[in-house]
Amino acid sequence: MKPSNEALIQACRQGDETAWETLVRRYERLVFSIPRKAGLDQERSAEVFQQVFATLVEHLDRIEQPDRIAAWLVTTTRRETWRFSQREPVTQPLDDDRVSEAQYLTSNDPLPDKVLQQLEEQNEIHLALAELDGRCRRLLNLLFFRPDPPSYAEIAAEMDISEGSIGPTRIRCLKKLRRLLGKSDRF
Repeated sequence: MKPSNEALIQACRQGDETAWETLVRRYERLVFSIPRKAGLDQERSAEVFQQVFATLVEHLDRIEQPDRIAAWLVTTTRRETWRFSQREPVTQPLDDDRVSEAQYLTSNDPLPDKVLQQLEEQNEIHLALAELDGRCRRLLNLLFFRPDPPSYAEIAAEMDISEGSIGPTRIRCLKKLRRLLGKSDRF
C-alpha cells in the first residue's frame, strides 16, 4: 500500500530521504507537465521543476494541509511558470488548446478544479502504469500513448508475440491497471 501524502510529508519533515524521493516521483509528471503545456521548452521546464521542489523543501514545515499537496504543487508550479516566462518569453508556438491552458497557468485566478483533477488523474494513471510489469506497460504504451498508434501487426512484431494474443493480453493488462487504480482513492 502506498503511503498517504500526510505520511510522506511528515516523514520528509523528519529528513526521510526515501519519503522525499517517493513524494517527488509521485508528482514529477504533474509538476513538469504545467510549464510544458504553457509552452516552455524541456530545459526551462526542468528549471521550473527544480524551483518548485526547492520551494517545497523551504516550506515543508509550513504546509498546513498535507492532503492537498497536489493543489499546492500546481499553484506553486503555475506561479513559477509565470515568473519564468516573464523573464524569458516563450519561444514555442502554442496551438489553440495550449493557449487556453497557458491562460490558466499565467493567470492569478485559481486553477479550475476540472483541470486540476484531470492533471492529478493523469499523474495517478502514469504512476499505476509504472507499477505494471514490463510487458503490460510496454503493450499499453504502444496501444494508448503513442501519437500514431501502431497496427496490431507492428505491435506483434515489436513485442515478438502473435497478433491474436494482443487483444487478450490487452484485457489482462487493463484489468491489472484497474486494480492498481482501484487502490488509489481517486478511482
